[in-house]
Amino acid sequence: MMKFRHLLTVIVTLGLACLAGVSQAQLTVEISGAGSSRYPIGEPSFAGEALMKGSVTEVIRKDLDMSGMFRQIDGGNLLAVEGQAPDYNGWRGRGANAVLIGGITQGQGDLVDVRFHLYDVAAGTELFGYKKSVRPDQSRVLGHYIANLVYEKLLGMPGLFATNIAYVEKNGSQFRLMMSDFDGENAVPMLISREPIMSLTWSPDGQSIAYVSFDKKKPIIYIRRLANSFHTVLANYKGSNSAPVWSPDGHRLAIVLTRDGLSQIYLINSDGSGLRRLTSSSGIDTEPVFTPDGSQIYFTSDRGGSPQIYRMSVNGGGAQRVTFSGAYNVTPRLSADGKTLVYISRNDGRFQLTMMDLATQQTQVLTDSAKDESPSFAPDGRTILYATEVGGRGVLSVVSTDGRTRYRLNNRAGDVREPAWRPFEK
Repeated sequence: MMKFRHLLTVIVTLGLACLAGVSQAQLTVEISGAGSSRYPIGEPSFAGEALMKGSVTEVIRKDLDMSGMFRQIDGGNLLAVEGQAPDYNGWRGRGANAVLIGGITQGQGDLVDVRFHLYDVAAGTELFGYKKSVRPDQSRVLGHYIANLVYEKLLGMPGLFATNIAYVEKNGSQFRLMMSDFDGENAVPMLISREPIMSLTWSPDGQSIAYVSFDKKKPIIYIRRLANSFHTVLANYKGSNSAPVWSPDGHRLAIVLTRDGLSQIYLINSDGSGLRRLTSSSGIDTEPVFTPDGSQIYFTSDRGGSPQIYRMSVNGGGAQRVTFSGAYNVTPRLSADGKTLVYISRNDGRFQLTMMDLATQQTQVLTDSAKDESPSFAPDGRTILYATEVGGRGVLSVVSTDGRTRYRLNNRAGDVREPAWRPFEK
C-alpha cells in the first residue's frame, strides 16, 4: 500500500520507473468510446486534396470524432461540390443536420487556395463560407482551423483542435519534455535531459511552462519561455522543490518545499522573489492548485491521518477538508469555471480519476483503469487528460467529464507521463 508520508519519494520513483522504456515522439490515437447525444453532420468532403501534403478531410473528421460531440453521416452517392448548395433533401434523408463541403485549387506561387462552406441542412441555408490560401504542407493546421470553426458554429463553444499538450517521455537515457498537437501528433522536444523531468504546469497565457528537473541531482523548479527556449531557476532551496502551479493572473506560483522540514506549500513571485510560506501543518501538504479567481488553493494533505484534499485562502488561515469518501484522495485539479474538481482516488486498490461537483458534492469515477495519475483539464473544462498504465506501460488518455467520450494517446514504443494541457492562447 502506498504511504502518503513518502509521497515525494514515490513520485520520483514512479517518474523513474514508469519512464524506463524507450519511446518514440509520435503518438497515435485510439477511439475507445463516444457520447450518445451527438450532433449529426455530413462527413466533410474536400475535392482536390492531391494538391496538399496530407488530407485536410481526414484531419477534420478525426478532430470531430475525438471531440465526442459529433456523429458523422456518410453521404453515399450524394454529390458534394464546393460552391454549390448540397442536396438538402438527400442529406435530411440520411439524418444529417449540417454538412461541410470544400475544394482545393492551385493558388498563387507555391500556395493552394482552399474554399469551404458549412450548410444548415434542416434550414436549407449556408452557415459560413471561407477561403484560405496556405502552403501544401499545412493540411493539419488548416484541418484543425476548420474543425474549430465547425465546432464553434454548431455548438456555440470554442474547439480544442488548435491547442497543445506537454508531457514527459524517455528516449534511451534521455528524458524529454515534449509538446505536441492536442491529439499527440507533431510532437517536438522542448527540453532534453539525462535527469528526470516532472510536474509540468503551463502559465495562464500558454507562453511559459514550469517544471521540476533533477539536472543538479536534486529537484529544482524551472520556468521555460516558449518564445526563446530560455529557462530560469524559480526555486532551488535546501531540500526538495516541487509541485509548481501558476496563479490565474500569472504573477506568482504555489510551490512545495521541504526547506523547513516536511513538505509545505509556499507562494512565490514568477521572477523568484517574494517567497512566503502558506501552510504550516504537522503533516505533508502538497499538490496545490489555485481556484479560477486566485483567492484560494486546493491541495493534498495527510494532516488528518490519510491523504485527502483540502481548501484554504491564499492569505492563510484554516483549511477545510473537501473529500470525505475513501481513505486516499490526491492530486486535485479544477475546471476553468471552478465548478468541477477532479482528483485521483483509491478504490479497492485501484487508483482512478474521480470527479466531484463542488456544488452538490456528488462524485463520479470517470475511468475503469487502475493506475491513473496527473490529471489535467483541457481549456474547455469538459475534457481531461491524464496518465495511466496499460499493459505494463504508461499511456496518456482523455475522458470527457460525463465519462462517455474517451480516447487514448498511445506511445507504442515506451512510456509517457506527466501530461499538461496548454491553455487557449491569448
